[in-house]
Amino acid sequence: MSIKITAATKEDVPELLGLIVELAVYEKEPDAVVATPELMIKNIFENKYAECLIARTVSEDGGKGVAVGLALYFFTYSTWLGAPGLYLEDLYVKPEYRSKGLGKRFFGELGYIANERGCKRVEWRVLKWNKPSIDFYIECLKAENLIEWDTMRVEGKEGFDRLISFRKVE
Repeated sequence: MSIKITAATKEDVPELLGLIVELAVYEKEPDAVVATPELMIKNIFENKYAECLIARTVSEDGGKGVAVGLALYFFTYSTWLGAPGLYLEDLYVKPEYRSKGLGKRFFGELGYIANERGCKRVEWRVLKWNKPSIDFYIECLKAENLIEWDTMRVEGKEGFDRLISFRKVE
């Protein structure tokens, strides 16, 4: 079966959201997805805060095919490198399509995009318990595990209010 990776469009949003929900279940956070089709259209396709690739089976009848994976990414900037970077927020492949080279193909597309846009790095995070992915990243992609870095986060209205309160400190 042939699979094609293309840039996602607004019309792909329902399937993208379905894949995102599957990813949340895989990552043991089934109730964490609050994204809606409207938010995705606004923030990805109108405000362009992120971009997305979608993988689909190639339909023999010329139809759309079935969505089997996604890679959602955006661009960062490195002060040390003085150049942009590509940050992969999420990569997901349906279980029945794993171990068929689709992950490599997604990274191939991301590498091509990063190179075309003058990026000096591609970065992403992986859950510490996700050993199959970690092994793939290290063994196949030869990715560097940045164990000296921790991820920090402030989230939600209460967190933003706390941050905003520091504007008043003199």
